[in-house]
Amino acid sequence: IRSFAKTERFEAKESPKVIPSEAEGKERMKIPEEAQFALTELKKHGFEAYAVGGCVRDFLRGVEPKDWDIATNALPEEIQKIFPRSFYANKFGTVTVMPEEACPRVSSGKGGMPVEITTYRLDLGYEDKRHPDEVRFVSNLKEDLSRRDFTINAMALDADGKTVIDFFGGQKDLKDNLIRTVGKPADRFNEDALRMMRAVRFAAQLNFQIEKNTLAGIKELSSNLRYVSAERIRDELVKVIMSEQPDRGIVLLRDTELLSYVIRELENTIGVTQNLHHIYTVWEHLIKSLGFSAKRGYSLEIRLAALLHDIGKPQAKAGEGINSTFYNHEFVSSQMAKKILRRLKFPVEIVDKVAHLILHHMFFYTVDVVSDAGVRRILRRVGKDNINDLIDLRIADRLGSGCPKAMPYKLKHFMEKIKEVQKDPIHVKMLVADGEDVMEILKIKPSPYVGAVLKALLAEILEHPENNNKEYLKQRIKELGKLSSEELQKLKPDLKVKYIQDLPGWEASKECPAM
Repeated sequence: IRSFAKTERFEAKESPKVIPSEAEGKERMKIPEEAQFALTELKKHGFEAYAVGGCVRDFLRGVEPKDWDIATNALPEEIQKIFPRSFYANKFGTVTVMPEEACPRVSSGKGGMPVEITTYRLDLGYEDKRHPDEVRFVSNLKEDLSRRDFTINAMALDADGKTVIDFFGGQKDLKDNLIRTVGKPADRFNEDALRMMRAVRFAAQLNFQIEKNTLAGIKELSSNLRYVSAERIRDELVKVIMSEQPDRGIVLLRDTELLSYVIRELENTIGVTQNLHHIYTVWEHLIKSLGFSAKRGYSLEIRLAALLHDIGKPQAKAGEGINSTFYNHEFVSSQMAKKILRRLKFPVEIVDKVAHLILHHMFFYTVDVVSDAGVRRILRRVGKDNINDLIDLRIADRLGSGCPKAMPYKLKHFMEKIKEVQKDPIHVKMLVADGEDVMEILKIKPSPYVGAVLKALLAEILEHPENNNKEYLKQRIKELGKLSSEELQKLKPDLKVKYIQDLPGWEASKECPAM
């Protein structure tokens, strides 16, 4: 890092253009005490200091910022002299000031947040299109703001909470709901290719449009996204998926040609027609399912499952037109989702859950056809911790298919049945008799035969949970003990779950799918 000489520091190259905020005069949000205290202390010691970046953007929108960043012409070592309880462990000039230092009230046990204070800087050279080759400290706020990605993120806010310093038209773009790069799009995107995904993410989060030159720049340089790590792409994708309009975000990724470097498999669903059972193409259905999952406030796992639950349909498709079929597409989709999420470095627990929900999203239930035992089998296969999420996925699937009702009678009835049977035994461990009882009653030692007896017991109890009592099970253990291992094998529980596609003629149904 090459820092500027102290004699140069206070010689600003250009006086900042001060623009009163449009929100001035109205009831305004206040800068948090921690940030306010840090700004005031820096100024007391003769330095410039401003809140910068996303916190200013959100502040002007009337949205509570999640964190506050401060830019100053003080060097890191000078910041640390003012705030001794701080640490500086990076090459980018950012000093993190601990809450108790950034705000005296914290010492009284009232909580607080760390404040990040960064010296004005320029980022020079991006050979890998990800990280600056060199960071140089500068004395000029405008130079610092000029290195930022978009105009709405390149504004500064004075400590008074009223004066906005805006060199690049950020306030106008904020008013016009536009995402526009600071300077030439090619310059910004060649510096860090992830900024292209950030543009899409902000459009989805804020319901903004991407300015035409910025949009053209993304399309032109979309292939640069291949230089970005999977982890960074994943983090931006999660923000898109968890935005208010993730469906719009995914469509923008396609329109900007970025989707090929995020989830390229989704492109194979574009234009893939379905059958009489569906009114949308596979791509349209997945996008709409994702959109409805967001409108209903579903979790990340359910939203990912909604986006990917039919991604295997192009591979599973047989035939064309209204009589085409997609047998076993849930198995193909589950495996594809697992591969995609692993490639994007999602945590194992998220990968497994999304794949599990997709695998079971085609389960069948209808009143007076599926017995209570059938419901218990579904519960056992899906798991009590996942059943509500599976129902939510089914709702997103239905709505994304054009069905008018999210919760038809059959699904409501199924949910009531789940409540009724959720305490019934569905695993061997839920039987009131265990392996110790089997060995004691039959006078045998540990062996596979013990497990075979327990599975045979579970097969009965799945059908008749009222018999899960010690007296009955002890008697049955004695009777089962007279059978051979081969005979016991035939008595193990049938845990097969019926799926919609197993039903004759379901593909030609005119009703909405999945209940």
